[in-house]
Order: sequence, then structure tokens, then C-alpha cells
Amino acid sequence: MFNLLSRATDGIYEGIAIGGDSYPGTTLLDHLLRFQANPNIKLMVSLGEIGGQQEYDIVQAKQNNQLTKPLIMLVPGTSAKIFPWEVQFGHAGAKAGKAEESAQAKNQALKNAGIIVPDSFEQLEPTIKSAFNQLIEQGMIASNAQPLLSIPPTIPLDYKEAIKQNLIRKPTNFTTTISCDTGDEPTYLNTPISKLIEQNSGIGDIISLLWFKKQLPKEITKFIELSIILCADHGPAVSGAHNSIVTARAGKDIISSLCSGLLTIGPRFGGAIDDAARYFKQACDNNTPPEQFIDHMKQQGILIPGIGHRVKSIRNPDKRVELLKQYTTQHFSKTPYLNYALKVEHLTTQKAENLILNVDGCLAVCFLDTITSSNQFTTTEIDEIITIGYLNALFALSRSIGLIGHILDQKRLNAELYRHPTDDILYL
Repeated sequence: MFNLLSRATDGIYEGIAIGGDSYPGTTLLDHLLRFQANPNIKLMVSLGEIGGQQEYDIVQAKQNNQLTKPLIMLVPGTSAKIFPWEVQFGHAGAKAGKAEESAQAKNQALKNAGIIVPDSFEQLEPTIKSAFNQLIEQGMIASNAQPLLSIPPTIPLDYKEAIKQNLIRKPTNFTTTISCDTGDEPTYLNTPISKLIEQNSGIGDIISLLWFKKQLPKEITKFIELSIILCADHGPAVSGAHNSIVTARAGKDIISSLCSGLLTIGPRFGGAIDDAARYFKQACDNNTPPEQFIDHMKQQGILIPGIGHRVKSIRNPDKRVELLKQYTTQHFSKTPYLNYALKVEHLTTQKAENLILNVDGCLAVCFLDTITSSNQFTTTEIDEIITIGYLNALFALSRSIGLIGHILDQKRLNAELYRHPTDDILYL
């Protein structure tokens, strides 16, 4: 009854009296008369029972104006008539022995006396609600009255279920925004890997999702793949490959040998791409004349990153540079950074033929033209890409392919421990 009353009155019981079974020595009418005499009670709700005559005493009291307050009352047990024998409802003795003791007869008598009688127990709640709202409209009960009885607490959602529904999370030590492996299949930026396979996604598409957190257009993902192909290897003589080969020949495993080669990446080997992008972007964005840029770098004692090659020259161009320039000019309408770098190269090669725009510098400026002309990135995002090392990461990823190739090659050849020849060392 309390739950039902709570739903009907939004948990507010103030001014409502509930009557039910009578205590020994008292009758249901005694309770109602006591409620009638209480000025704080504005509405009475009671349940009767089949058998006996107490409900008829209430009918009589109502007719004699002893009960003037709104009274909602129902005698449950209307189903007793479908049984061929007397059925007990409620406590011992609660059964109808005569027709006038049935629920139907009592409910009709209560209704005839002016008592509010719901059509069924199911209608008791809306009946209470309707009477309650009428009293509020009449100003008999305050609508902002505080509940006198608390609603039974709702059982909280199970922790595991709440986690599953993403309603809560526990404090974590790691945050990731690029991939997830907690579902039915791993996802890259919320894209299931099965869908990526169906779409024939390439390594450029995967890098765009996991590195840039965007599904970049094909001309950019193809540029990424082109860069990987062009930078995958540069022979066994460069420092990274040399270190990996020596480490592999010392009997170390693939991972150790790979790390040995990757650790040589720096300003003089592959690690100049980020610096080249920063310097060329700053000079180009500031409309610094190429001559002034070269003079400024010289005054600072800084070699221009991306300019110069030990072997290649203006007469012996680097094919990788030519391929990068060709792709960029064909697929992007504006190439301000490449154009600026080529103006710098035109001046530096007048001083020395090998001061060309090398593959590091060309990759840097072409990459800048790629991302700035694509309208896929904000200025802040572009600055972040250059600052936190995307380009050096691209070189490291690319060159790892070649380094692993050299490592596997040495292991297939069963190459012996490397010792540098003494005649190639100047002992002082």
C-alpha cells in the first residue's frame, strides 16, 4: 500500500490517513472516526474485506455525516464468487457467508453512500492520485509537502553491467583515443578491422587512423605509402643499416639488432626531417627571402636541415627526390613549401653542387604541402604534427623495413662476427 501511495502522490503522504485491518477491540470505523477528528488529515484511504458487517457500519457513518472527509475505500475479493465453495481472503474468518458479505455487495453499498470506490484494485492508484490532485487544487494539501515516508531505495546497477553500458568508468592510468581491443574485434579509431579489410585499406589508411586520427583522402595516404617505399632502405653502408648488420652478426636477435640501427637515427641520419619542416615552414610562412634565410642559418652556425648529400649532387640527382616532387606537384595545386625549398637549393648549389635538397628536406616540404593544401588539418594540428615528431616517426617506420631486411639477410648468410679491419683504422 505504501509503494502504491508513493507512486500516486509522488511520495507525499502528508494529510493522508491509511486504514486497514482493525486491532482487537477496535473496528475499522473507529480508525476512520479518529482520522476524521484529526484536522491535519484531509484524505482517507482504506481497504475492507469480505465477510462481516464493518463496511456497513462505515456506510451508516457516512450517511449520518460522521465521515465528511474524502474517503477512498475498496473491498478486495471480487473473485471469490467464481469459486463453488467459501474462500478465505486475508486473515482467518475473512470469507463471505452471505451475499451481503461479498466484495461486490459491500463495494456497491460504499459507492451508494458517496464513498469513492475504485472499479478494481488496479484502479486504486489512479483513483488516489485523482483525489490527491483535487485536494491540491482546492488548497487542502500543499503541493510542496515533504514526504513523511521514504521510498524504498532502488537497487543500484551492477558495476560490471554499468561498465558494459559505458555509464561509469574506474580511474585509469592510461588513456587511449586511437584503438580498442575490448569488443568482438579490434578497432582502429572506432573502425572494425574487418571493415578496413573489406575496403582494401592500405598501410597509409591505417597510419591516417592511428597517427592522425582522421580518415585522410587517398592522395595523402598514397603520399605516406610513397614515402615509406622511398625511405625503406638506402643500402648497407649507412649508419643505421651498418649498426643492425654488426649487431646481427654478433648473434643478437632481430629486435635487438633493429633497435641498434634505429638508435642511430638523429640529426645526421634520417632525424633531420622534423627540423627541416620546422625551419622551412617558419621561413616560408614569414615570407623570409631565401638569401636572408641562408645567411641567418649561417650566422647561427646551423647547417640547413634537408640540404646537402654526401654522394648526390646537382649533376647526379637523387631519384627519390625527383619522385617526391613529381607526386606532390601532380596531386596538389599549391606547393609553396616545395617552391621555397627549391629557391634555397638554387642558391646553395651555386656554392657547392652537393648542397642539394636531399630526400629528408624534400620529404619535409612535400609533406607540409600535402597536409596544408588538403584542408584536413587546422593550423594548430599542423603545428602539433611538426612539433611532436610525425616526420621522424615516418622515417623510423620506413627504415625499419630495410633494417629488418639486412638483419634477416645476415642471418640467412650465417655471417660471422664482424671485426673491423685494422688497416682501416688510424692508430695514433
